[in-house]
Amino acid sequence: MKWTDVYDIAIGLAEKYPQQDPIKISFPDLYQQVMELDEFDDDPNRCGEKILEAIQMAWIEEVE
Repeated sequence: MKWTDVYDIAIGLAEKYPQQDPIKISFPDLYQQVMELDEFDDDPNRCGEKILEAIQMAWIEEVE
């Protein structure tokens, strides 16, 4: 997965961290959790606040 695979990342996060409330996660924690996904393979420096926000919103939708 790459940073642009927002929905795939959200699914991966929902599966790996089922107890995590995506509404309450900080961006630094979200960044770290994305980096810890086994399927994730992208440059850590290519991420910005807009990407993290999009991932967070997709994760919220996935949980609901």
